Amino acid sequence: MKTAANEVYRLPPKLFDARCKACWFGAGVLLLVALSFWTLDLQWAQFLSPTAFTKMGKFLGELLQPEASPAFLKKLLLATLETLAMSALGTLLAVLLGLALALPASKTFDGDPARWRSLTRLLLNALRSIPELIWATLLLIAAGLGPFAGTLALGLHTSGVLGRLFAEAIENTPPSPGFALRLRGVSENRVFFYATLPQVLPQLLSYTLYRWENNIRAAAVLGVVGAGGLGQMLAFHMGLFQMGETSSILIAMLLLVALVDALSFASRRWLAT
Repeated sequence: MKTAANEVYRLPPKLFDARCKACWFGAGVLLLVALSFWTLDLQWAQFLSPTAFTKMGKFLGELLQPEASPAFLKKLLLATLETLAMSALGTLLAVLLGLALALPASKTFDGDPARWRSLTRLLLNALRSIPELIWATLLLIAAGLGPFAGTLALGLHTSGVLGRLFAEAIENTPPSPGFALRLRGVSENRVFFYATLPQVLPQLLSYTLYRWENNIRAAAVLGVVGAGGLGQMLAFHMGLFQMGETSSILIAMLLLVALVDALSFASRRWLAT
């Protein structure tokens, strides 16, 4: 039996050990950050100059006077609803397409051949690697200006993200319920609906709500390229240096994002109980 007298007290490890992989990795990250500061032409003196502070103060002063005329607020409400509709419909399209691609992209059990897994995952990688703005710019050529191109852009990009997340969730599902149904000769479609889907449904809903939050922000930005909604109003009034109208649009964006965040948080808490 050990006593306090014969216990061996070890000294703490060295701050940097040549055999420590994490130490070398941290040193590499610090070196990369230092090189980034050295290679980028950061004009800190110009940014922190009194002239820059004066210009920023004047700009913020103009933003503190939002436009509140009834005619403009009516247009702002319509654009806000359009942005909300774009994000909701784009997320719905992404859920349908993402789930359809997640099934062939996942290996549901050990004996599953999953013949289309690699090809489908390559397609999902391609969909999510192209940003929403690029998708919107490409779709504007075919669909024209307006919210239709923005909605499709959100749906295509988000389907790549949700498809990958859905596939990972399906693959990580406990196999016991599905295995029991397969032993009884149940078809794979029924195994998915009766064994796999009930287990992963809360996780799929959580992923969907999270991506809807992101699509609210993305839909507000997509309007900059002419895809409708708040972003299109923002690009128009900022281009004319109408700071009062710009301030009102930014406030509407903040309120919309806060509302959707609150609804999403409440929904996730309700699903968790």
